[in-house]
Amino acid sequence: MGESVVEQVKENIYRLGVTLPQNPLRELNSYLIRGGERDLLIDTGFRRPECREALMAGITEAGSSTSRIDVLLTHLHSDHTGLAREAAAPDGRIYISETDFKVLQEGFLPQRSLLRHRQFLEAGFPEELLNVTETVNPASRYKLDALDGRFCPLREGDKIQAGPYSLTMISVPGHTPGNAMFWEEKHRFMFTGDHILFDISPNITSWLGVGDSLGDYLDSLKKAKKYPVVFALPGHRKTGNYEERIEQLLLHHEKRLEEVIKLLEEKPDMTLYELTGKMRWKIRAASWEDFPAAQKWFAVGECMAHADHLEKLGKVSRYFEDGVWRYRAEV
Repeated sequence: MGESVVEQVKENIYRLGVTLPQNPLRELNSYLIRGGERDLLIDTGFRRPECREALMAGITEAGSSTSRIDVLLTHLHSDHTGLAREAAAPDGRIYISETDFKVLQEGFLPQRSLLRHRQFLEAGFPEELLNVTETVNPASRYKLDALDGRFCPLREGDKIQAGPYSLTMISVPGHTPGNAMFWEEKHRFMFTGDHILFDISPNITSWLGVGDSLGDYLDSLKKAKKYPVVFALPGHRKTGNYEERIEQLLLHHEKRLEEVIKLLEEKPDMTLYELTGKMRWKIRAASWEDFPAAQKWFAVGECMAHADHLEKLGKVSRYFEDGVWRYRAEV
């Protein structure tokens, strides 16, 4: 049975805790804004029974119903979008950034998964393990089942009225190509989604068709810092000091980049899979060999994003040999 935790965080705004079973994130913060002709639900959970039960119970407990809900999605990841079509009213709207909507569309085409598969093989990810990973990965296993006519693409600066609040879309690519935050200027609060999390670091991976996902993320953090936020509503875990957390995240990635260079100086010509295994990760596993398959996939994607950024800066180089990319530090 899916557990639901409902708490009022602002007038007319409720946090619905949606359980994420067998997932290190543990829970999604879904937000329901009451008032007006429609209620607005921000993010939804995986498309799996435990999430569905928790979300629907939370909606009811907060005094709403799927017959009157519009859905707003901060980004395309399955733990945020999986239940969007079920949560939105039959005549409702499902808002998402135009960029992430296009990536969602492409995600239903077989060639995208084939390209992603090849990208990880060329990173040195063992094919047998990669096949297992793609089977168990919740990002694909519990994703949105289809798109329909209720989806409404948003652009930077678009506004959505939700009860007494006016939310403005802020484009912050990096975590996903079309990642977004939503700013309530009058009350100075921000729905940060996964762009800014306070006790865990958002996963930044290398996206197909994006040359430098980490560079985009770092630029987006600097952009986000310009907003005078007094209260942040993140996609997972607890909130905290907005400006201070941005500085911490910038420093985290600066240290990560230094770590990659140092490891490549110590042992040049590694694949990304080999390099990832030597990096430090906060995970309950005795060694790289003990990492769960899905967590290896996420870790390699993050290492890939850091390598892409360093290559763009001219601090690492790579060459293709025997079907894999190998990397060297440029001293």
